[in-house]
Order: sequence, then C-alpha cells, then structure tokens
Amino acid sequence: ILFQLQRTTTTPTTYTLTMADHKAFTLPPGDGAKVCVGGGAGFIGSHIAKRLKENGYKVTVVDWKENEFMKPDEFCDEFILADLRKLEVAVKACKDCLQVYNLAADMGGMGFICSNESVLSFNNTSISMNMLEAARRSKCRDFFYASSACVYNEAKQEDPNNPGLIESDAWPARPQDMYGLEKLYSEEMALAYGRDFPLNVRIARFHNIYGPRGTWKGGREKAPAAFCRKAITSKKEFEMWGDGKQTRSFTFIDDCVEGVLRLTFSDCDVPINLGSTEMVSMNEFGRMALSYDSKDLPIKHIDGPMGVRGRNSNSKLILEKLEWEPTVKIIDGLRKTYMWIKGEIERERKDGNAADFSTSEIVVQVDDSLMALGNDESTV
Repeated sequence: ILFQLQRTTTTPTTYTLTMADHKAFTLPPGDGAKVCVGGGAGFIGSHIAKRLKENGYKVTVVDWKENEFMKPDEFCDEFILADLRKLEVAVKACKDCLQVYNLAADMGGMGFICSNESVLSFNNTSISMNMLEAARRSKCRDFFYASSACVYNEAKQEDPNNPGLIESDAWPARPQDMYGLEKLYSEEMALAYGRDFPLNVRIARFHNIYGPRGTWKGGREKAPAAFCRKAITSKKEFEMWGDGKQTRSFTFIDDCVEGVLRLTFSDCDVPINLGSTEMVSMNEFGRMALSYDSKDLPIKHIDGPMGVRGRNSNSKLILEKLEWEPTVKIIDGLRKTYMWIKGEIERERKDGNAADFSTSEIVVQVDDSLMALGNDESTV
C-alpha cells in the first residue's frame, strides 16, 4: 500500500485565536476509573500520570526503570517495574483499563538517537505493538500514542527558516532517522487498529518537550536540559554541537500534558502537532540559557550531531480540532527548567559529585537491552 498525502499549502498561515479564545477544558473526574500509562516513569509519562491521579483516576504505570525525581505514589497508584517488549507485561498492565497512554520508548536527545538506531528500532517497535494489542485485548475505550516531530520528511526541514510543518508533510515518508520512521509506522498501526476495532485512537506529534524533572545529564538529555546544565556550569565558554544556526521550537511540559489530555478526550481521530510555534536558533537558545545568571560567555561550536536544519510546529490543525494551542513562552519555560537543574547540580555537588557538567557526550550503542530480552532477569 502506498501512502502519500499532498501538502495543501506552501506558505505560513496567520492565526488570530488568542489565549482568551481558547476553548475551556476541565479534565473529567476519574471516579476511580483505571488507566495505564506505559513509560509512565519517564519525563512526560510521569507528568501525565500525576495529573490523572490528581483527578481521581486509578493510575497503573509500567516501565523498565524507576523515576529519578518522583516517588511512585506521587504519580501512580500501582507501579509495575517490567519490560513492555514482552506482550504479557503489557496485557497485565492494561487489564480492566478504560484508557491506555503509550509514552514508552527507548529514546534520548541527538547524542543517543543518532548512535543507537538499531537498538531503539527493535525496542520501540516491540513496545508500540505490544501496548496497542494489549489495549485491544483489554477492551480499552481510548488509546493515546505519543508520536514525534521526528516523523517529518527530512526534505521539508533543510531550511532554518522553517515556516512550520503541517501534518501532511510526513508523507511521502523520509524521516531523518530510524527513531522517526518507527514513530511514523506505529502511527499507521495505531490508526489501523482504530479502524478495525472499537478503540478510540488519538495521536500527538510532540515537538521538543522540556521542563523540570526530566533527564539533564548522562547523554540521553535533550537540548533544553543540556543547554541549561552547560550554562550553569560553564566558566570560560559555552560548548555547542554544530554551527548553532539550526532552528527548533520547544514545548513546555505543562502545555504538553494539557494538550495530551485535551486530545484524548476529544473526537480528533487524526495525528496532530503538539508544539509551540515559537522558533529559535540554537545560538539564540544558548544565549537565553546563559542570560538567567547574566553570563556572557563565547559560544564554542564543535563537531557533533545536529539533527535537521530547521523544524517548527504548525498549529492550524490543533486550533481547528481542539480550539487550543501551547502558550508557554520559551523564555519562561526555560527559566523554570534552568532553576530546577541548578538545584539538582547543587545537590550533586553537596553529595561530592565533581563531574564536569559543561560538556555533552554521545551514547555509544550497546546490545545489553537486546540480550536481556528472553532472560529471566533483565539487565535493562
């Protein structure tokens, strides 16, 4: 089957909907209804799970790791530490659930994605298939799938002055890497399940979600956390991969959670962008991070993975479908992230960690997680 959608416009559109015009939304009370959040110990998943629990849902989280920054009872009622690459694990977690949110993925920033394509392809394909089939077997009503702006055709992202990617720009398919290709295939698989079975499928393409309580060191962190960490600890220069002219939009975690819940409880049955349309270059982004402590350091551009040259979200469809779009400005969201990471670094120093946090690293691919599958004890 050949999938191909044609782009409907080649020029950016001006939207006049303001915050005051945004459609009001109140998350329906859970009243003890059971929901499952796959990957709920991760950054985005834990924030979504926390919001659901606070609203009276009985939240089961299943993940192969524990949350570094929150106790389980802060964001869930039941925590299952297990491997979602095993169908039986997903089926157990989804049993009797009204809704399933799949945020589970083996992922990280460019320092991980670019050097771990084989492992993440295998792992994420397995997880995506299992969560979807488990939701079907459990007769869940709603299934949310966390996709990514990485699904978009690389040819549409060669200009730093990107006018904003519309949803049909994903086809014909040519993502930059295997992470994006797996996300795109999993979107199609979820949509097929929604057509073939009584399952309400909702899909959001995340655009660079960031905020407090997310990974900020170790190689899997994304640009916002890495930039904050470097800005806080750098004394002579600010290290940056590439020439800094590549552009991105960034979406604060509170906007992401709000968008996911609005979408899940809507009648929008097509993939939509969930991202801010405020685009900055990496040079601008770095200067922004340095500004919070009034630092004026030179930027040292070094070789490293940069991703596409220009990526920005487009809110036309989300405004049409949900009458809402993300509202948090980068300068405000990044400040909250910066201050949180600053506190984390201070705690690390008090604990005697003298590591150099002013540089980033590329995560070398290993097959530990692949070899763990099929063994009684996982080493993931």
